[in-house]
Amino acid sequence: MKTMHRSRSWRRKYVRTPGGRTVIHFERKKPKVAHCAMCGRPLNGIPRGRPNELRKLPKTKKRPERPMPNLCPSCMRRIMKAQARATL
Repeated sequence: MKTMHRSRSWRRKYVRTPGGRTVIHFERKKPKVAHCAMCGRPLNGIPRGRPNELRKLPKTKKRPERPMPNLCPSCMRRIMKAQARATL
């Protein structure tokens, strides 16, 4: 891991030690919420986490179990309807 400096790119976490002191632990900030590729709405079911945290999760917890998980349900439904109509 990269050495930590007192910069704002690191999140400050205040931790109370067993000796009673409060010390600062620096940790990386969480990434932004995942957004729909079409409309930009925040996506539910996709966790916010650093890559090393997401790597520990099972595949079913990383993304929704539906077709086109990078789209919100309404955009996905719109595309699926358009595809179904195009095949007719």
